[in-house]
Amino acid sequence: MRTDEGPLASKTFLALCGLSLLALLFRVVSLGGRVMHWDEGRVGYWILRYGETGVHSYRPIVHGPFLPIVNDYLFALLPASDFAARLPVAVVGGLFPLAAWLFRDHLDDDEVVALGALFALNPLLVYYSRFMRNDVLVAVFSVVAFGLLVRLLVTRRLGYLVGAGASMGLAFTTKENALLYVACFLGAGVLLLDHRLVRETRAGTRLSDVLAETWPTAVYRWVRDDEETFERGLARVGVYSLGALAAFFLVVVFFYAPRPDLWSALANPAALPGVVEAGTVAPAERLYGTWIDGGHQDNDYLTFLYGYLETFVYGAPVVLAFGLVGALLDRYSPANPGFRPLVAFAVYWGLASVVGYPLATDIEAPWAVIHAVVAFAIPASVGLAFVVRTGVDSLHDDDRVSTGLAALVLLAAIGGTLGANVAYWNSTEEADKQVLQWAQPSNDLRESIVDVRAVAETNDGTDVLFYGTTTPGGDSVELYVSNESSADTPPPGGPAWHSRLPLPWYLELSDAEVTSTAPDTPPEEALADAPPVVIAHDWDRDEIEPHLEGYTVREHAFKLWGEHIVVFVDEDALQRAEQRDPSL
Repeated sequence: MRTDEGPLASKTFLALCGLSLLALLFRVVSLGGRVMHWDEGRVGYWILRYGETGVHSYRPIVHGPFLPIVNDYLFALLPASDFAARLPVAVVGGLFPLAAWLFRDHLDDDEVVALGALFALNPLLVYYSRFMRNDVLVAVFSVVAFGLLVRLLVTRRLGYLVGAGASMGLAFTTKENALLYVACFLGAGVLLLDHRLVRETRAGTRLSDVLAETWPTAVYRWVRDDEETFERGLARVGVYSLGALAAFFLVVVFFYAPRPDLWSALANPAALPGVVEAGTVAPAERLYGTWIDGGHQDNDYLTFLYGYLETFVYGAPVVLAFGLVGALLDRYSPANPGFRPLVAFAVYWGLASVVGYPLATDIEAPWAVIHAVVAFAIPASVGLAFVVRTGVDSLHDDDRVSTGLAALVLLAAIGGTLGANVAYWNSTEEADKQVLQWAQPSNDLRESIVDVRAVAETNDGTDVLFYGTTTPGGDSVELYVSNESSADTPPPGGPAWHSRLPLPWYLELSDAEVTSTAPDTPPEEALADAPPVVIAHDWDRDEIEPHLEGYTVREHAFKLWGEHIVVFVDEDALQRAEQRDPSL
């Protein structure tokens, strides 16, 4: 039920609030339980270094500055940890069901609630809301911006335009594929205009009249609204449009402006133009150079498309099934003259995402499917609400067969959703590889991380040695960094700092002193005076184990498949740490 007494008087909005609370619960419980993924470790490490040095600037390869800036503030309030690092994404993802309220003028009440439920419980959205990555963030901010524009068109309240500008600005501070959202929205909008054109001409209006008279008149009336003259209405729209642009650029400049230059410019206004340029033009040039003109799209399209569809089937089967039902119902139902504009828009946007993301992404990653799921959730809400409605009507009509079938479908959907969420909950299992990304270490790595941290806190001097090596049968260097201090500021020196991820995040949290040996160093020389912790690849275990007497060793999966590391810890050093902290 909708009322004019504000959202809190609406049962639909209250239902969305309940779903949002449930979504928040799903996202924050045991949020730090999974060991950091390779990518989380990389972003987290540079956030810690930003906190240490106060120096930060945009690097396209690690995406937008939203998480570094927000988490740096957050780490001033909460101790840096896996939980705290993921908290901003979890909160934004948990509030996502409320965005369904923005579409209430184009969906029925039960469809709005169904959309909120899909945003709250979809397994792929839940899993990657518990992950320090930008994909959920860019999806939520873009959908909210779109929803605010939908409200603008319905209500003519121009304040929504400013809100949309700010929300789209936030989307651009998270990840570069905000550009793809804009492209999808524009493309779907053009197709909707074509729908309208076809409908007008089939009703008997000449094409020239539609383009030269009907549509310009409609725009004229929309712009003038309640103003005395068109010019006053146009001026009002112009002011709010400038406000939307200002909101967009203020958000973008705040996040993208390099630190500490931004703070220096606030004390020296003459430097502001340079900082604004450094927060707009320079990032745009870097973005273009890396993601548009940088060759990151040189991939096997069909392989990526197969992986994309496979993730969709495993991570969003309910959205897929009900999305198909909802699209067909909305398109061909005798109750509708055709696609409702919002449903048609979402279908075109979702199809464009399915076709486009395998082409645009640089690696095969399940998180890219999020951007199609949020689009197809809209037709899926139509399908889901239809099944619920059918079940209720059948129950009232005492139609046991239809009631039973509807109940069976809903139970399967609920059971499948909850089962998938349980399966993927903090999972680091290869069996879940359709939803997890390959560079996820096993959770048992945390046992060694705890020991390494304890040892580092009680040890003087170098704490950790990475045993440099090359891949068997290849020449790729692993774990070795020729100048460890090069990792104090980005980008790190080579040749193989990135092969250690996510360990640098944990070692930086432990304030551990780190060194490494070159791959061609003989083991007896490399380990002659080894520190209390030695980390190596499993293929070197037999070679180095004889030189580490008195060390305990554990082997861990470092990726979902095909890569293991071994962590040696000096038993005496660990014993000293345990004596200092008996809880270990």
